Amino acid sequence: MNRKPAAKPRSAGSARSVNYSTSPLLATPTPPWRSKLLVAMVGLGFAVLLGRAVYVQIVAAPFFLKQGEIRYGHTLDLPASRGRIVDRNGLILAASVPAPSIWAIPKDLEGDAASRARLARALDMTSAELENRLDDNPNFVWLRRQVDDAVAEKVKALGIRGIHEVREYKRKYPEGEAAAHVVGFTNVEDRGQEGIELAFQKDLAGRNGTRRVIKDRLGRVVEDIGESVAPIDGKDIGLAVDSKVQFFAYQKIRDAVAANKAKAGSVVVLDAQTGEVLALANFPSYVPSDRKNLTGAQLRNRALTDTFEPGSTMKPFVAAWALETGRVTPSTVIQTAPGKMTLTGSTITDSHPHGNLTVSEVIQKSSNVGAVRMAMTFTPREMWELYSAVGFGQKPQLGFPGVVTGRLRPYKTWRPIEQATMSYGYGLSASLFQIAHAYTVFAHDGELIPVTMTRPLGQAPGLPISGVRVISPKTAATVRDMLHLVTLPGGTAPKAQVMGYSVGGKSGTAYKQEGTGYAEKKYRAWFVGMAPISHPRIIVAVMVDEPTAGKWYGGDVAAPVFSEVVQQTLRMMGVQPDLDVKPQIVSRDVPVETESF
Repeated sequence: MNRKPAAKPRSAGSARSVNYSTSPLLATPTPPWRSKLLVAMVGLGFAVLLGRAVYVQIVAAPFFLKQGEIRYGHTLDLPASRGRIVDRNGLILAASVPAPSIWAIPKDLEGDAASRARLARALDMTSAELENRLDDNPNFVWLRRQVDDAVAEKVKALGIRGIHEVREYKRKYPEGEAAAHVVGFTNVEDRGQEGIELAFQKDLAGRNGTRRVIKDRLGRVVEDIGESVAPIDGKDIGLAVDSKVQFFAYQKIRDAVAANKAKAGSVVVLDAQTGEVLALANFPSYVPSDRKNLTGAQLRNRALTDTFEPGSTMKPFVAAWALETGRVTPSTVIQTAPGKMTLTGSTITDSHPHGNLTVSEVIQKSSNVGAVRMAMTFTPREMWELYSAVGFGQKPQLGFPGVVTGRLRPYKTWRPIEQATMSYGYGLSASLFQIAHAYTVFAHDGELIPVTMTRPLGQAPGLPISGVRVISPKTAATVRDMLHLVTLPGGTAPKAQVMGYSVGGKSGTAYKQEGTGYAEKKYRAWFVGMAPISHPRIIVAVMVDEPTAGKWYGGDVAAPVFSEVVQQTLRMMGVQPDLDVKPQIVSRDVPVETESF
């Protein structure tokens, strides 16, 4: 009997091996859909990845490039240098100088409490102020803008990580408070806020440039990327103002306010031939580069923004129109006795009875009754057109912020008493600048000339200009003679006289409005005039608000300021004296006529 050979014993490893050919699990047929599903899922995965790649690399490439650039690229501003402001002689009134600004990355800031305290002291801050600044933003905070170089050096010497410095521009004003209301000032962003800085912001600012760079996490520039755009510096602005005249006018009005214990004061100086503003000074004032405790009273450009009833300065216009229309001559006698008159139940008075006065004497002695008698021969429309023609009730075309219009009501609403009071300056309002401008009619042979505060850089001395004719040259010359009488003995303002120069003008005094009426013991005093009287070169207007030192008439308070400003200005302009200096006519003890107001 044949036997099968004995099977060889299996090793342990082979005992555990699987016979795939006979495995019942593998022998089971696999459904075709499963393999197709697997292939489809793998294909879909590749399609998704391919679509995402196309989206990132092609469709949304600009977005992702921008996001990546945001994380490492930065645009640095290259600040333009703001244009200078210079006076008529090229002297600098405002200029920009480089100044360091200190900033920090609070999350990177290192140092203990003691080092932070030293940092606060260097920046002139309290420790609490410094910590509040640092808590604002973990990535960037300004600590101090536009500091002095000495402060920046102190901060740098501390060596605190996370503190950085950048160079900006800071505005400097060499004339300080004397020219503050003309020049104005800029804010920390170098944008004009007042005065010429505001009026010519677009021209002065220029245009900033840009520079694209890569920065590391510590804020250090690694490299430039792209092209830089160079900044375009601002244009220089030339003014008609003479900084020396401006300073002297400011000094004199400041002293007058102090001497008369007044609330405020203003001075306007115009070139009577060219219409250029030579000075525009106000007190109180401020230092444009140091405005920590700035008040509204200091900021107001009173010569342009404050309006008041112009009082007796209106009387020459009434006399001029009466002369122009042939109603009177300079020697026509007007009966002003007994020093008062009644009109529709209201009484108009003079400071004291004068009796018979010629038209010239009405202006010299500032008679209210005399002015009313001339004015009541006009129709309301005629008088309104006269006042409008010289600029009252109209905004001066000066191109300067804050210029006001004043008030001149339509003539159809006037009552007889209102027409009467407007002949001596009550019932309408104007700024000191408007009054000075109106007097160009007398100084420029009957023409109201345009005024300007600017003058192109390097321009030759201005030539006389023409304006709008209001009265004839003959009438203007006659009124100038009357204004000259005001400054002689027997007039209301002998203190306006100037050694070596003939002058003429008109004083004014008025009660201040308070509520719906007038304050009993609050006055404004002013004087407006011109010199030399035969051929005027300048017009000077002075206003002192609320003098309380015992004098309040314009001839006592404002006229002396006029005298000093005129003398200094004419000398600076090189105008030859037209009077013999020997008599020393500038005496303060000459008889003064008490002004009616």
